[in-house]
Amino acid sequence: MKHLAFAFLALSTAALAQVQPPTLPDQGGLSVDVTASSGDDLKIAVPVLATDEVRQTVAGGTDALGRQIADVIAADLRGSGLFRPIGPGGVPTVSFGEANTPNFAIWPQTGAEALVSGFVRAGADGQLTVGCYLYDVNLKSELKRTGFVVAPRDWRRAAHKCADMIYSRLSGESPFFDSRIAYIAETGPKDHRVKRLAIMDSDGANHRFLTNGQNLVLTPRFSPDYKSIVYVSYQQRRPHVFVYDVGTGRQRLVLDTPNQVIAPRFSPDGRWLLFSMSQSGRTDIYKMPAGGGTPQRLTNGPGINVGGSFSPDGQRIVFESDRSGKQQLYVMNADGSNQQRISFGGGSYATPEWSPRGDLIAYTQLGSFNIGVMSPSGSGARLLTSGGWQDESPTWSPNGRVIQFFRSTPGRSGTSSVWQVDLTGRNIRKIPTPVDGSDPTWGPLLP
Repeated sequence: MKHLAFAFLALSTAALAQVQPPTLPDQGGLSVDVTASSGDDLKIAVPVLATDEVRQTVAGGTDALGRQIADVIAADLRGSGLFRPIGPGGVPTVSFGEANTPNFAIWPQTGAEALVSGFVRAGADGQLTVGCYLYDVNLKSELKRTGFVVAPRDWRRAAHKCADMIYSRLSGESPFFDSRIAYIAETGPKDHRVKRLAIMDSDGANHRFLTNGQNLVLTPRFSPDYKSIVYVSYQQRRPHVFVYDVGTGRQRLVLDTPNQVIAPRFSPDGRWLLFSMSQSGRTDIYKMPAGGGTPQRLTNGPGINVGGSFSPDGQRIVFESDRSGKQQLYVMNADGSNQQRISFGGGSYATPEWSPRGDLIAYTQLGSFNIGVMSPSGSGARLLTSGGWQDESPTWSPNGRVIQFFRSTPGRSGTSSVWQVDLTGRNIRKIPTPVDGSDPTWGPLLP
């Protein structure tokens, strides 16, 4: 493999340890605008990844894996709304020797402006080597490269990482494909729903249920290090706050109270849990140590105060309150001081979620039940969805450019499903789940 000279990323079962590939000179050329409100999607060819020799692995032959990896890369790029992938079917094949020396003459006739080329190779140790290259077809130049040594069962992560490299290089934004979603999987009639905690990749693959459905589960949220999920579970009709260890499957009780508890979530440093609790006829925002302890009340004013979310630096909290007569959004310091209203448009606002970039707050616009965003000061409010019967509970992608939420349809036979939309409001799609889904939470980029 001397002719394929680039560094690889080592992928263990726990994390992706990156070794930077050689730095390439900035070629300029291709880019996409993630803020454009009307689409001129970049056309990008994604042929099947080549293999030097067809070898069988526990995940299938290297030839089949080359197609599957290309399929995932193309689907990721298409789902972002910024690219128009061509292939892997219907485009020229790339030989193993051409992976890093493409025949640029054949690609303009496909209409492609960019080319993703790569290979899959099985080693004697059973590991896969996956290489990915990104080229500018018109300039006939390489834009970026990356590679992985990966266990065969983790081939999808290699595909997502390849797509992340392409997205990041062409958009200038941080990536988000190699991440996971936790959500509430729902089955049964609307008046007797079984709600289980479930987890999946950001595209809906590698789905698994984490709880058995014996107890009602609500409002999951990831910890900053991805190791845990906090959620509310009702047992004997009493709410309990549990923390689920994703690695071991163990659940740890952190709050047992006869009071109604709503929407726990971690602080950005993982030290605190923020939640709402009702007692003595009042509903306020509280925080407590993530390992358990005495809740500290942060709000003490009139009205119902719920739905807190930390800013990325942990210094402020956004929440909703009806103290003005209807639900509006407020911001306060992390200790509860300096509470200020930020929403002043028509209607009511709920379920605020601070962007990981810190620049926006996503919310549910009540009445119309659509997803919107505004600045932390309340300026620039705008809706991203419309036409769904009921859209609610936004959660941000790791790069702060895409929002997932759930959409419900009316009636006894109505359904709930997970959707996502980008900040232009132009690119919206449904995320596949094996059963109905609600309350998604998007975790950070996987290590």
